[in-house]
Amino acid sequence: MNSKTIPLVSLKIDDKVYSYKIYESLKQLKKNKSQRKAAEKLGISHAVFNRRIKKVEKDLNLKLTEKKGQGSILTQEGEQILDIFEKYQKKINESENITIGGGYIISELLESIKTPFNIDIYSSSNKNAYKLAKKGSIDILALDDPLIAFEKDLNFTPIAFDHLVLITNKNVEKIKSMNDLENLDFIEVNGSAQRLAWNTLQHYDINYNIAYKVNSQFSAFKQIQNSNNIYSFLNASYFKGNNILKYDTRHVISLVQINEDKKEVNDFINYLTSNAQNEIKQQGFIPLQNPI
Repeated sequence: MNSKTIPLVSLKIDDKVYSYKIYESLKQLKKNKSQRKAAEKLGISHAVFNRRIKKVEKDLNLKLTEKKGQGSILTQEGEQILDIFEKYQKKINESENITIGGGYIISELLESIKTPFNIDIYSSSNKNAYKLAKKGSIDILALDDPLIAFEKDLNFTPIAFDHLVLITNKNVEKIKSMNDLENLDFIEVNGSAQRLAWNTLQHYDINYNIAYKVNSQFSAFKQIQNSNNIYSFLNASYFKGNNILKYDTRHVISLVQINEDKKEVNDFINYLTSNAQNEIKQQGFIPLQNPI
């Protein structure tokens, strides 16, 4: 996992974020001049490849590909978008900064605290960040929840503790006991530490319903603010709510060192576990020295 490759990053165009999958698709199409051959190179079906391109074309109201003979090529607009991706990736690849890919919560934390290090942070789900780590595209994997580290047998370094609070648009303090959670509708955040909450509810035989699924806690919070009778468990470091499952959902916020050849990486992690602990506490997390 120490090898360095071109980072796979997302790109924001007209307030919409397009994943590295679009970059890969455009690059392979330019190289192979055939959607079917490009799809084969990417290990996906031609139908999936075509839908991927059509969705972006619809979002941007641009034609990215055009027919040529028995195959397909990029339009001028497609070439321009591919060029933007390639220039951005080249810039990242040449950077001497510490590159970090990680979950939304820990990314917000790392962006908020001041350190003497130059860092580039790419915020995504833990799952997508791990994909970058496997390719050696980042120096540090930052995890909102250590589950992936346990599953993949990765050595991780805790930098803080956090827990989950119950959030709703109504008076959440009316929830006094576990029985008050019976038959409530919840928003689930994919890849978050909510697994601890669901495990706890199941342990106490509490029936609950997952009404919606979203990819970030901030999306869940926004949806809760615009809904009635919907709940979620979100990180206490960023959201105020009911602490009914405080001790059941305690978990570590952690880092996995991917690039062991870069001295600054180890120094950065050591800094976070020592000098930065007070500032981490000010950001709403529980520091390592005071986990209670």
